[in-house]
Amino acid sequence: QVQLAESGGGSVQAGGSLRLSCEASEMAGYCMGWFRQVPGKEREAVANIDSWNRPVYADSVEGRFTISQDLARNILTLQMDALRPEDTAMYYCAAALEWRGGRCAELKYWGQGTQVTVSS
Repeated sequence: QVQLAESGGGSVQAGGSLRLSCEASEMAGYCMGWFRQVPGKEREAVANIDSWNRPVYADSVEGRFTISQDLARNILTLQMDALRPEDTAMYYCAAALEWRGGRCAELKYWGQGTQVTVSS
């Protein structure tokens, strides 16, 4: 059982930055990712990173968000710059069993989420 706890969410104006962190009980061997969800919409992948530090981003955040991981400290981060109102969502950290098709597959463990609100 992998336990995940996100932090770092908050409210910011458009163009601002936030840095999300996810503390994990373990990360080695897992594909890690950030996902977001708005009420009434499907959850979407924001950024994934595998155990060889290969990142992949959603088109909507490419060039603005950066995912990174510290396997020694079991911390996953998401640096979010140039935030837009459409980035407003609950952001979740997740651990997956595989990297397949260029992304995390078989998502198994989830954190409780942290809210990000971007005002115009």
